[in-house]
Amino acid sequence: MNTQFKRKIAFALSMGVVTTGIISFVLLALNFGFAEGFALTWLRSWTIGYAIVIPTILLVGPRLQTRLDRLIS
Repeated sequence: MNTQFKRKIAFALSMGVVTTGIISFVLLALNFGFAEGFALTWLRSWTIGYAIVIPTILLVGPRLQTRLDRLIS
């Protein structure tokens, strides 16, 4: 596995943690408030979001990048 590929994987994993964490927290807080069980509900939502986002980033990301490169260049 080359260094560039490792960097892309590490970036996808890191961005997945940050984005799903922030988005799930904010949406849950806005829609339900900080009720009892908020933390556990948020962690569950974050885990589900992360499990969806990482494969999406890894599968859709390269195709989208290729299309954008063609469009912009």
